[in-house]
Amino acid sequence: MKYLGRALALIGLIAAAWLVWREHPATVFRLLKDAGAGLVLAGLVHVLPMLANAWDWRSLIRKAQRPRLSTMLKVVWIRESVNGLLPVARIGGEIVSFRLLGRLGVRPATVVASLVVDMQLTLISQLVFALAAACYVLYHASAEATAVMERLAGVVAVVVPVLLLFALVQHARPFERAARVLNRMTSGKLLALVGRSARIDQSVKLIWRQRGVVVRYLCLWQTLQCIGFAFELWLALHFLGTDVSMAQAFVLEALIQMLSSVAFLVPAGLGVQEGGFVLIGGLLGLSPEICLALAGARRIRDLLIYVPGLLAWQAAEHASASNRRTGVRPCRFTRAEDGREMRG
Repeated sequence: MKYLGRALALIGLIAAAWLVWREHPATVFRLLKDAGAGLVLAGLVHVLPMLANAWDWRSLIRKAQRPRLSTMLKVVWIRESVNGLLPVARIGGEIVSFRLLGRLGVRPATVVASLVVDMQLTLISQLVFALAAACYVLYHASAEATAVMERLAGVVAVVVPVLLLFALVQHARPFERAARVLNRMTSGKLLALVGRSARIDQSVKLIWRQRGVVVRYLCLWQTLQCIGFAFELWLALHFLGTDVSMAQAFVLEALIQMLSSVAFLVPAGLGVQEGGFVLIGGLLGLSPEICLALAGARRIRDLLIYVPGLLAWQAAEHASASNRRTGVRPCRFTRAEDGREMRG
């Protein structure tokens, strides 16, 4: 998987460079230069959707083990940074966040269940937003754009059954069943794993039974998160000298997010993101130069937000290793169901 990620990253980088070279690179770089500090401001706005993600993910964790919002924001920041820049097929961030939350005293089954449901609900919301965006484009687009959207609709039609299966299979106790198979293969040496897997399945079911939490996640927090992404995009386009509506920015962001999820194996979406901006932006009337400059603005955002996030991750790992060497247990703060702070 590591070598596949590197190969895809190289191919994506070549594709991105080819796209820029084909569409007058001097014009693209001039647009980025003229926008200047405005793109830095647009990149920093990314904190808003991260904050919404921290709040909705936090709501999936039991109150007795729920970290503070500031702590969840840091975990989301590190998770996005790992998934956004490293060749980890968009799952390395989940592994890192599992370790971070575990050190804060959140039980492993609770962490895994929250990660599984968070991914499920995020994919479902992305699909809904992408379908709404596709309808918007089809309503306003030309005949040529309609043909392109029909192809994209075919891709979505393939993804929908996968997402539904992914959501429904959780009710068939997949973690427990897989662990039981491994336990038989190892002559009973993984009995403890079966127990933990059963707890994960139970934790997933308990989250899904909290209908109010699930509805708020999908209808409120995921919507706010996508609006935050769209505002970031709209602001970047504004500083690039292009006036678009928030609705157009929302459509562009929703389709780009879905495309990135489909191409999750490509590290940092290299080439995919640039090609997606050119294709979808063209359907909305944006020139290729503007679209590639917008993709460049997204890369500036990655440098501003994700590179420090990787440094924060390394600092957290170093602090944890130091605590293990000295035998010091870090303070863990969670909030009990009665609202009082607990320290352990």
